[in-house]
Amino acid sequence: MRILVLGSGAREHAIILALRDEAAHHEVFAAPGNAGIGRDATLLEIDPDDPVAVADYAISGSIDLVIIGPEAPLVAGVADALRERAIPVFGPGKAAAQLEGSKAFAKRVMDAAGVPTGRAVHAHSRAEVEAALDELGAPHVVKADGLAAGKGVIVTTDRDAALAHAETYLPTGPVLVEEFLAGPEVSLFFLSDGDTVRPLSPAQDYKRLGDGDAGPNTGGMGAYSPLPWLDERFGSETAFVDLVTREVAEPVIRQLDAEGTPFIGLLYAGLIVTEQGVKVIEFNARFGDPETQVVLPRLVDPLSELLLAAATGTLEDAPRPRFADTVAVTVVLASEGYPQAPIAGRPLGGLDAAAAVEGVHLAHAATAERDGAIEATGGRVLNVVARGSSFREARERAYRAVGEITLEGGQHRTDIADRVV
Repeated sequence: MRILVLGSGAREHAIILALRDEAAHHEVFAAPGNAGIGRDATLLEIDPDDPVAVADYAISGSIDLVIIGPEAPLVAGVADALRERAIPVFGPGKAAAQLEGSKAFAKRVMDAAGVPTGRAVHAHSRAEVEAALDELGAPHVVKADGLAAGKGVIVTTDRDAALAHAETYLPTGPVLVEEFLAGPEVSLFFLSDGDTVRPLSPAQDYKRLGDGDAGPNTGGMGAYSPLPWLDERFGSETAFVDLVTREVAEPVIRQLDAEGTPFIGLLYAGLIVTEQGVKVIEFNARFGDPETQVVLPRLVDPLSELLLAAATGTLEDAPRPRFADTVAVTVVLASEGYPQAPIAGRPLGGLDAAAAVEGVHLAHAATAERDGAIEATGGRVLNVVARGSSFREARERAYRAVGEITLEGGQHRTDIADRVV
C-alpha cells in the first residue's frame, strides 16, 4: 500500500515503525515528519492542516490510506475533505472530532450515552469559575475547553492557582471545572469504523514532569504496557477491557452515529479506576502520545490492515487485535525549560549507541537534521522505547539507552514503570 501519515511527533514515528515492521512492503510518506521519521518514510512539503492540499496530494500520489496522527488536522476537517473524494482515511471528521476539540461536547455525549464520568461545570467567566470551584471543592480540576496540546489541565489544592489557570484560557473560550476523581489512570484505545469497535491493549502514561508525579502537567513523560495490576481489581486485563468496551466505547460510538456524526478512527479513552468504578476523564480523537509508543510494538496483527478496515467500514470482519506477552516501556527525553519555555536548537548525541541497546528503538518527536547532525527542535525531543520479557528487563534497557544520549539541559523522569517492577 501507499500510505500517508500526517504529523511530526513520536506518535507518528511509532505508527510508521509499526507499518515498517509488517511483512508486507508499504510505501510510506509523511507530512511534515521529523529527522527520525525522515529515515523511515518519504517526507512531503505539504501542510497537514490544509484539507485541500492533503486531499490533492492523496489523489495525485495514488495514496491508498491516510492516517491522521495529531488532533489539529482532525479539527481542521482534513478527514472530511478526504472522504468527500473517496480516499480511505483513518481519523474522524470535524464534527466527531469535537469529542477531543471540545470538552463540553464530550461531556454532553457522555451524558446522552450514559457513560460514567465526573461532574463538570462549563464556566464562561471568572465569576462562574469561582462559583464552580467553591461548589465542587478541592482538589480543583480546571480544563481548557478546546485543544491545548495536553497542557490545558491543572489539578491543584491551591484555589488561586486554579483560578489563574482558568483566566489563562478564558479570553479564548470557556473552561470546564470538574469534580476531582481519585484512583489510578488508564489509557485505552479503540478502533472504530463508525459501527464496530475493536479494543487495543491498555497503557499508563506519566503526565507530570518530575519523579513522583511532581511538577507541571506535560504532554506525557513516559508510559508502559500492559497493566498487570488490573488483574487484582478485575480478574484479568481482558475483563477490564471488555467492561470499558461495553460501558464506554460502544455507547459513545452508538451515540455519535445516532447524531449523524459517525466516529471513524481512534477513540482514546482516558480513564480512572475509582472506588465507585471506572470513569472517563476525557476522550481524544487520535492515538495518544506516549502510549502509542508502548502499545503498537506489542501488536501482533498488521496495523495497516486494522486501520484500513476501520477506514473502509469493514472492521466487523477483522478479529480482535492480538498482543504479544512481552512488555514495553518508554521514557521521554525533553529539552531544558519544558514545558513552559523549552530551549531548542541543541545537538543530540549518542543516538546510535542508544538504539544499539538490545530491545530498544527510538521514536523521534521534535528533531531536525542540520549539516548531518540531529538537533532538538522543541519540548519533548524523543522517546526511548524498550521491550523485554519482564518490566524489570524492559525498564533496565530503556534507562541504559537513555544514559547513552547527550542533550545539554535534557530532562527525563527516572521512575517510569517503577511501580510495576
